[in-house]
Amino acid sequence: MSHTPHELVAELPEYAERIHSLKSTNQHFARLAESYHEVNREIHRIASEIEHASDEHVEALKKQRLLLLDQCRAVLAETENTGA
Repeated sequence: MSHTPHELVAELPEYAERIHSLKSTNQHFARLAESYHEVNREIHRIASEIEHASDEHVEALKKQRLLLLDQCRAVLAETENTGA
């Protein structure tokens, strides 16, 4: 497991198996998960002072990460209910 905070599986541990499965079987979810991963890594690089960014940019990234997390959670819940 990565040491980067807020990884998708760490945020949604109850869906760990389903996350791994959907990444390979659901293109929409795979794109959402990849976008979440990219935004999360950027936030981590800024927080680790590897990259620099304005407070406004960091806040925008955090809002984007939260939106992506909500979208991932919605797909996970939807596919859980439909058995997809």
